[in-house]
Amino acid sequence: METKIRWGIVGPGKIARKFVSDLLLVEDAEVTAVASRSMERAKEFAEEYDVEHTFGSYDELFRSGTVDVVYIATPHNFHRDLSIKALENGLGVLCEKPMGVNRDEVVEQVNASKKHNAFLMEAMWSRFNPSIKKVKELVDTGEIGALKYLYADFAFYALDRDEDSRLLNPDLASGTILDIGIYPIFLSYLLLGMPENILATSKFHNNGTELQTSMIFDYPKAQAMLYSGFTSRSRMEAEISGNKGQLFLKSRWHEADEYTMVKEDETKKFSLPLKGIGYYYEILEVHECLRSNKIESDLWSHQNSLDLSELLDTVRKKCGVSFPFET
Repeated sequence: METKIRWGIVGPGKIARKFVSDLLLVEDAEVTAVASRSMERAKEFAEEYDVEHTFGSYDELFRSGTVDVVYIATPHNFHRDLSIKALENGLGVLCEKPMGVNRDEVVEQVNASKKHNAFLMEAMWSRFNPSIKKVKELVDTGEIGALKYLYADFAFYALDRDEDSRLLNPDLASGTILDIGIYPIFLSYLLLGMPENILATSKFHNNGTELQTSMIFDYPKAQAMLYSGFTSRSRMEAEISGNKGQLFLKSRWHEADEYTMVKEDETKKFSLPLKGIGYYYEILEVHECLRSNKIESDLWSHQNSLDLSELLDTVRKKCGVSFPFET
């Protein structure tokens, strides 16, 4: 591998632009290629970020030999096929979450990673956030006692979007669960593991898109209350409560730059400023894995993605959420 790790961008939309803004902060990274189904969009992105190679199809990029790893930032329903094609060409893959629309897709992606001995990671960027890593460490070491209760939500108003948008179009795996519900579900899984039982209920758009979902994850000695929605805003805070103390992540907790601990009637705030907007840390993890010839991350492994997809499947099944392209 060359001194700098060469990245290719697959799907040059809004999320890809945010990602690249952080990628440019990583010294041993360079964006060398971009692909879109629209050559015009690819060229626009390339001009904006001074990217050398542009492609009007994803396959061309995968076969081009211009990159070491690709970031897949297309709508959810394209994640499986694109990541498998990239892996078949021996490329590393950082695939936007959810890695697959369902667990069966994630199984296929993981199998492809193993078969072709190529790196694959779901872009669950919050896992690498310094504040969230510290909160997990404090929970794991018993700093707040036994974890008994967790609350996390993620919501914004999206009903003013076009119905053809990825948020509201069922053909693009629309709805809150896969897009933003994945964050509260991830936090519960990260800190408490797989629940014994899940209770969940949803509200729907006239076109069948799931618009808001409330969940209770039931554990042997704890419960988590989780919510995601497109029908209104929410505080987007997280509370992690043990029998000896509490930890709080402020609004927009998934990109936290601090945490608060409340213990023995004492409140302490700890600041952990972010470099960039938060993607920086997952990029460092990808680089470390690539340079170590790993095909998965220890911090967010293939099994973690399989577990997360199983939880998403269960919530969707409980709520009656499916997509037209699923058989």
